[in-house]
Amino acid sequence: MLKRAQEVIHIEAQAVRGLLKHLDGNFEKALKLMAQCQGRVVITGMGKTGLVGRKIASTLSSTGTPSVFMHSADAVHGDLGQVTSKDVLILISQSGQTEETVRLLPLIKKMGVKTIAMTGRPHSTLAKHSDVVLNVAVDKEGCPLELAPMASTTATLVMGDALAACLIDRKGFRKEDFALYHPGGSLGRRLLLKVEDIMRKDAALAKVKASTAIKEVLLVITKARSGCACVVDSKGQLLGIFTDGDLRRHLEIDPALLAKPVAEVMTKKPTAITKDKLAAEAFDILKTKKIDELPVVDKTKKLVGLVDVQDLLKAGLV
Repeated sequence: MLKRAQEVIHIEAQAVRGLLKHLDGNFEKALKLMAQCQGRVVITGMGKTGLVGRKIASTLSSTGTPSVFMHSADAVHGDLGQVTSKDVLILISQSGQTEETVRLLPLIKKMGVKTIAMTGRPHSTLAKHSDVVLNVAVDKEGCPLELAPMASTTATLVMGDALAACLIDRKGFRKEDFALYHPGGSLGRRLLLKVEDIMRKDAALAKVKASTAIKEVLLVITKARSGCACVVDSKGQLLGIFTDGDLRRHLEIDPALLAKPVAEVMTKKPTAITKDKLAAEAFDILKTKKIDELPVVDKTKKLVGLVDVQDLLKAGLV
């Protein structure tokens, strides 16, 4: 069984590598049609190629190219009504002779819709009557019976990914754009959530002057339910930070610590972040610096908030 599994994987890997020799001007033409499409990219197919088409449509939609899947059989029973002359239609059929898919061609042509065929037979009926042909031919399927599509569906999927990746580059699609289509889950939170959305401020922000005695600083920290206090000057600009760790380290060697001003033991010029940065960046700083708190400042270095590792935990970023 391991030998059979290795054989299938090898066949499918070869099928993917074989796509390289099929990349030519037709790929560029297909890319241009899709990039200039004023409507949607509609993908149609039957059976397992239809399932692959559904995945390609999903990938395109999530990366800035509006796309939908339309089952070929359903298309001839009313679903063709969702296609307009502004759309581009990608028809998938390894044989290029799939009846339900080929039957769409005269109807689509009558509507003036541009067509792209993804097929393993460049001289098939589907290929001959499409505006652009993408060759996804494979030498062998991988199925021991040579019946179930395996290598061909893999090759088709990869060709779809190649189109999507090129469109990302061509359209200048960014991470921020991607986040708009993926607001749910940790991915959306990492790409959309900003520091100002989760930072502690107002009563939850422990803020003291440099001359404040450490005993009083501890009261401020307790009241704010924080793990540290940020030290500021008369203009509110960040000077330093005093944490629970600082207290423990200095109290061991100086019994009179509580009466001293916080300026004597604070960490000066601490690492800080601006409120407009992504919360994910704050997490990376905390992780890299191995710290638990990160002051938040504005462009003038004035303290406006604090990000604690616990805040990132609550936001689902950790």
